[in-house]
Amino acid sequence: MEVYEVVRTVLAVREFESKAVPDDSVHRIIESARLTGSSMNGQPWHFVLVQNRDTLVELGALVDSGAYNAEAAFAVAVAVEKSSPFGMSDASRAIQSMVLTAWSEGIGSNWTGWVGMTRVAALLGIPESLDVVAVVPFGYPRRISGKGNKRRKTLSQVAHLERFGQPFS
Repeated sequence: MEVYEVVRTVLAVREFESKAVPDDSVHRIIESARLTGSSMNGQPWHFVLVQNRDTLVELGALVDSGAYNAEAAFAVAVAVEKSSPFGMSDASRAIQSMVLTAWSEGIGSNWTGWVGMTRVAALLGIPESLDVVAVVPFGYPRRISGKGNKRRKTLSQVAHLERFGQPFS
């Protein structure tokens, strides 16, 4: 799938089939995060791959916005160095790389949780010097509806030409 087509069609997936994701796909998804650019090449991130069903169920209980982690084929907890002024930006870029790589292979995902997930950190043995900023579940979508049809503002509402207020269209 071409990059633009992936971006155009990617959806947040919250329901997964009970089907394993091949190891080579899992590897590519994690590798895409590692290869993502970061500010000053600081790479302030760590990625914890979770495939154990019991741990996925625990993550589903711990992450308020992500009960569906329990149904995922796997999840990736993303943590950043608390000392990094660019950690959140860099982590966001890495997460988007994983989401887009997964979608290009027919695997759905969605960002769950938000910074300060100390209970997730404790469960996964993540040191206190790191902040868990997200848990991203992955799996084959149970259903896909409206692929490519998104409710978005028009380009002229959000993009400007040369100066704010001059619509780009």
